[in-house]
Amino acid sequence: MTTNPPLAQELAAAIDRMPAFPKSVQRILELAREDTSTAKELVTVIDRDPVLTLKMLKVVNSAYFRLPRQINSIGHAVVFLGFNATRNLALGMAAIGMLPTGSTAGFDWQDYLVHSVATASIARRLAARVSDADPMECFVAGLLHDFGKVVMARHMPERLQAVLQTCRQEGSSLHLALRREWGTDHAEVGALLVERWRFSPSLAKTIRHQFGDDLPDTGMIACVYAANQVCKRVQIGAAGNPHVSELPPAIAQRLGGTLDDVIASLGDLAPLFEESRLLAST
Repeated sequence: MTTNPPLAQELAAAIDRMPAFPKSVQRILELAREDTSTAKELVTVIDRDPVLTLKMLKVVNSAYFRLPRQINSIGHAVVFLGFNATRNLALGMAAIGMLPTGSTAGFDWQDYLVHSVATASIARRLAARVSDADPMECFVAGLLHDFGKVVMARHMPERLQAVLQTCRQEGSSLHLALRREWGTDHAEVGALLVERWRFSPSLAKTIRHQFGDDLPDTGMIACVYAANQVCKRVQIGAAGNPHVSELPPAIAQRLGGTLDDVIASLGDLAPLFEESRLLAST
């Protein structure tokens, strides 16, 4: 993971110390790995967790999903979204429930969450443009794409704050500064975390490969990469990295143009910004 062995051990220990999911969410992960699991079992597990249920219903009834009617139960959510989409949404909402509060390591966590929710929403929207991307997986990957920063902020805040300050002063990219100072970056740490949490390999791959021109050519990577850059360009929320990257050629080809072209094609993003703030306060 890093060329600095002591730091590698510290980061590995930080990943291990991240809070475990509640038992209900651990059961959802088990259902995801069981070929014989049913929608009824999923609904039963989520219904037993009232906090998770309320958060999910708030998201499902938001403008993001544009469902034809109000959803009043997890059972109805499964009918409209499907088993996999409901499961993925439950996992994503449980993960963001682990965020710190207030400010740590120079992060305003409310701004961080607004950025993550907006990235998730735009990634979901972009998934409609490519044939090999699942919209709900893109949504969850967008929610979790920066979660490596959460690990670093929780367990080595002073070190992370120093790197963030350097990035702000230089206008440089956070992942390059982290690689230079630490020998790794938040994308790798985030990928290791979601692997520990047993999310899908494709989601871990998407979180790991967020930077550079030579990215694996997958629909989910294209959608999450582009959504992240869109949010930074139009300044929806903030996740500590001011640097905006243009779309690599393969991603531009998949999505129909440059970063500015993609932004223009998305239309008025002001409602999405407001919706992201609403969901971030869930």
